[in-house]
Amino acid sequence: MELKKSLKAIDIFSIAAGAMISSGIFVLPGIAYAKTGPSLFLSYFLAALFASIGVMSQAELVSALPRAGGSYFYVSRSMGPLIGTIDGLIVWFSLALKSSFALIGMAAFFSLLFDFNIHILAIAFAIIFIGINFLGIKEAGRTQTFIVMALLSLMFFYIIRGIPLIKISNFEPFTTNGIKGILSTAGFVFVSYGGVLKVAAVAEEAKNPAKNIPYGMFFALIIVSIIYVLIVLVTIGVLGDKLKGSLTPISDGARAFMGEPGRIAISVAAMLAFISTANAGIIAASRYPFALSRDRLLPAFINKTNKRFKTPHFSILITGIFIIISLFFKIRILIEAASSVLILSFLFSCLSVIIMRESKIQTYKPKIKAPLYPWLQIAGIVIYIALLFEMGFEVLLITAVLIFISLFVYFIYGRKTSKEYALLYLIERLSDKTLTENLLEEELFNIIKERDSIVEDRFDRIIKESYFINLNKRITKEELFKKVADIISEDIKVDKSKLFEEMVKREEESSTVISSFIAVPHLVIEGSNIFKVVIVRNKEGVIFSEKEKDVKAVFFMFGSRDERNFYLKFLSSIAQIALEHDFEKKWLSAKKIEDIKNIILTGKRRRL
Repeated sequence: MELKKSLKAIDIFSIAAGAMISSGIFVLPGIAYAKTGPSLFLSYFLAALFASIGVMSQAELVSALPRAGGSYFYVSRSMGPLIGTIDGLIVWFSLALKSSFALIGMAAFFSLLFDFNIHILAIAFAIIFIGINFLGIKEAGRTQTFIVMALLSLMFFYIIRGIPLIKISNFEPFTTNGIKGILSTAGFVFVSYGGVLKVAAVAEEAKNPAKNIPYGMFFALIIVSIIYVLIVLVTIGVLGDKLKGSLTPISDGARAFMGEPGRIAISVAAMLAFISTANAGIIAASRYPFALSRDRLLPAFINKTNKRFKTPHFSILITGIFIIISLFFKIRILIEAASSVLILSFLFSCLSVIIMRESKIQTYKPKIKAPLYPWLQIAGIVIYIALLFEMGFEVLLITAVLIFISLFVYFIYGRKTSKEYALLYLIERLSDKTLTENLLEEELFNIIKERDSIVEDRFDRIIKESYFINLNKRITKEELFKKVADIISEDIKVDKSKLFEEMVKREEESSTVISSFIAVPHLVIEGSNIFKVVIVRNKEGVIFSEKEKDVKAVFFMFGSRDERNFYLKFLSSIAQIALEHDFEKKWLSAKKIEDIKNIILTGKRRRL
């Protein structure tokens, strides 16, 4: 079930960029031009802007939860397996349909050179890419990088040559359907930026995924959106109304100002684009059934990996078969279904960020946080709902059908699966009811360890085995010492009365309060290889001195003389964790013992 980590930063960028650059620019402008006229480039710009909101949320989630299955994984962990199944399957449908669209486009361009049946060509190409993906993610990623670099070079050449030849008269009248037309067309071309989602699906196979995946998404979206807007602007400026209805708009534009050699060059670029999108689509889409199966929401055999190549071969095969079947769907249905589902997935991502943050799960530790929280996410939700309705009844119907199919799969197969999710933690926090057993926190903690290559050290083990006292009443240090002595005396084999006296004496000799919030009493005891810890959280405070603020966190350490060095290391680790800017807030707001221990276990410190 484990996937091999082979993808470098350049591979991640190439998957994201290559997945976006295809039919969305080489076919779609001609179809979309009929909806809004010369203002089409604004629709592409708005679609990129709207997509960036979702990408920021997705970047945060994938930096915290880099797992195969991309959006499915974090949607299921935030809103539960039912919503996760819906997201996983509809995104799988969408990515597979977008790959089908790319394969048809590639076959169409290829048929201009050779007289072959388009569908037979598309099927042949699909089989080739399925084979490449069987061989391994590293091989697929290398193929993608080579294709994308060549593709970007050709597209920049098109823009540089075309800008001086733009005719302003071709932008009159600027729009044929006003603001409504620009917005509805933005929803229609939204699929052009959907490829950026694909890279999240392979997060588990990336090196340093917490940074490389988000940065790859950001750079790919920025570069591709700039290229899209400029290419559409140049094409409109060169062709004008000749653009309307064309299925090869960029090739037509190249022929208009570069002649037949230009048309051939851009046709080659289009072919490369379709190849990169089809390849990236199979890479990403196949990870969704794999992730669903791993969570027992689909049959278990789907999450099997090839022993030699470490690829999810059954999931790749199922995805490939669906792509081949969908090659026979109408192109317009492919575009609209893919766009609507991607919009819905971005909406789920915005909701997921809100739920994950508000649940206050201590082991939710994103490396990158979306800015302007929660207003950015709320704006995204409103925008995505508006875009869905602007796209019309037929699109909503297609989306509803896909959701119904996903629900059917869940209730037939996956409803027996029990998983904790962040929404339960949020309800638990707001209602004071116990609904969870901290299984999700434990899962997220294990993800953090894998993500950051953390090897459990002695500090971790000591914290996990430590005693814990939770108080909500203001008390003196003497009262606290008695409670601690009662708990620990038997374990360290010291009489509780004597232990109490030693603790009082030690505190009188030198205060163990290291800040207005924390105290770290330490007592040397007889014996060897002994080191025990008692952790105290008192929201109302412990009075160590009438002149100072009451202490809210106390770490009692009891160790033999031979543990002196470890005591210093342990003390240093506690100090580093306590220096985090939100430590005090988290400490006081934590509801369970596990929450408090997780604050310590996931804190930033130098590993021992």
